[in-house]
Amino acid sequence: MGDKHRIRFEPVGIEIEADEDETVLDAAFRQGVMLMHGCKEGQCSSCKSFLLDGDQQMERYSTFALADYESEEGYVLLCRVHAYGDLSVELINYDEEMLLSGIPPRQARTTVAAVQPLTHDIVRLGLMIDPADELPYRTGQYVDIQVPGTDQWRSFSMAGLPAEGPGGQLEFIIKRYPGGLFSGLLDGALTPGDPLTVKGPYGTCVMRDAPDRDLILLAGGAGMAPILAQLRGLAATGSARRTRFYYGARTRRDLFALDEIAGLGDHLADFAFVPALSEDASGPYEQGLITEIVDRHEGDLSQADAYLCGPPPMCDAAFELLTAKGMPEERIFLDKFTTSTDT
Repeated sequence: MGDKHRIRFEPVGIEIEADEDETVLDAAFRQGVMLMHGCKEGQCSSCKSFLLDGDQQMERYSTFALADYESEEGYVLLCRVHAYGDLSVELINYDEEMLLSGIPPRQARTTVAAVQPLTHDIVRLGLMIDPADELPYRTGQYVDIQVPGTDQWRSFSMAGLPAEGPGGQLEFIIKRYPGGLFSGLLDGALTPGDPLTVKGPYGTCVMRDAPDRDLILLAGGAGMAPILAQLRGLAATGSARRTRFYYGARTRRDLFALDEIAGLGDHLADFAFVPALSEDASGPYEQGLITEIVDRHEGDLSQADAYLCGPPPMCDAAFELLTAKGMPEERIFLDKFTTSTDT
């Protein structure tokens, strides 16, 4: 372990302690402070902040997440920063309601319970948590799963609702990629009974308590996972909020969970599910990019919240569309994931 230093976050006045051997973001996780974050690998810019004062060094990161000129001006990525002295950091994106409600991540032992194809390239993975372990999380969060036989981890959102107490099951919806270090194992290499280690929770795509605001749920591909979890949570409480779930896919064979979504909608007072196909003009579904469909169906969104998950280009386009329709940036919640296909 290295020397420890104080990190002060402005303008919220929160302080934590960070060891030189850990990133500032990991130190915040450890102490239950929920900073905005996404990939945790220096690729998505969700944790970008401004260094007001102090000595730090950053691990390697993508210039797509932090341009060279931004680094020269003093911007940093908290998932890459190591403190070598006390730091003062200005948070650019934060949710004061959530900052002190983080759940410190922990590791848990699990075994594979099910590997079930949902489409030609999307799989449901069920994991049973060891009865001696506990993994609390909030609906919409994600965990890292260790790739067997390696020191590599991959991030996946939970599609199910949290269990109470030790044990329980985790459910994931995962797209298989050719050459995917973990997703490639879902083509028969992983079978029921196989052990897997997970750690978490992470993510800030957690439902805010806002009963008077409408809800826009928007997903594409395997981004269905945290949005389906949110929908399950809303149905469990019989939410009265106006809720619209927009889901983008390429063709009809990429659609799944349609019956379950319809059933969940029966428990909501004002719900509609709108799937859209970008490459298939046949059938009863909307045609076009999902952002085009949202644009056609929705007007002023200044009194709505949005929860997004899907490919980064879809999330970026949706963010631009929603803000153009009046939705404040701070009421758009998403976790930007990057896709790794290292072999």
